[in-house]
Amino acid sequence: MLTEVGFVDVVIGSPVDTFAGAPGEDKARAFDVHGYPFLARKPG
Repeated sequence: MLTEVGFVDVVIGSPVDTFAGAPGEDKARAFDVHGYPFLARKPG
């Protein structure tokens, strides 16, 4: 998606446990939910 709208140099990082310590943490773990950091640049 990012490249389709003009971003370049897209880098996707390792999965991160974004629900650590949250009330729904056990449910997120049951469904293997993670966040992924990304970095991209839009020229111009």
